[in-house]
Amino acid sequence: MDYPKKLSDYMSFEEATRSQTATRYGIINLPNEVQLANMVFVSNEVFDPVREFCKAPTTCSSFLRVPELNTKIGSTMTSFHVHGAAIDLKKLTTKVSYAEIFYFIERELMFSELIWEYGTDSEPAWVHVAYLEGDERRMVKRAIRENGKNRIIRLR
Repeated sequence: MDYPKKLSDYMSFEEATRSQTATRYGIINLPNEVQLANMVFVSNEVFDPVREFCKAPTTCSSFLRVPELNTKIGSTMTSFHVHGAAIDLKKLTTKVSYAEIFYFIERELMFSELIWEYGTDSEPAWVHVAYLEGDERRMVKRAIRENGKNRIIRLR
C-alpha cells in the first residue's frame, strides 16, 4: 500500500505512525485502508484546527496503534487509537496551555471523545481527542490515578 507523506496540512504520516514502543519491540505500526481514512479525517477535522488555535508547532505523542502495539502498552482494544481515530496532543509551545486546548476542542470542534489526561484540576498532563466520522457523541472524560490505579470518569 502506498502511504501519503502528509495526512493534512499539519500532520505528517511519519509522526502519526511513530512509536518508541513499536520501534523497541519491532512492531510495524502501519495503517490499513480504513485506519488511514480515519487518520486523514481526524487530522483534518481536529488536529489542524487545534494547530491553528495554538498558532505554534503541535504534534502528537500517540496516534495510530495497531492492535499488537496497543496490547503491548496495556491499552484496551476499544481504544480509538486502534482505529486510527485518536490523537494524544503534544504542544510544542508555552503560548497556550493544555487546558486552553481542551476547552477550545470542547467548545469549537466535533469529536467522539475528549479526555483531560491526568495532571491537575487546572492543567491536564496532555489532551486526548478522538473523532470517528459519524460518531459525534461528544463524550467528555477525565483520566485520574486513584489508589495506584488508572480510572476514567465521564464528566459529560
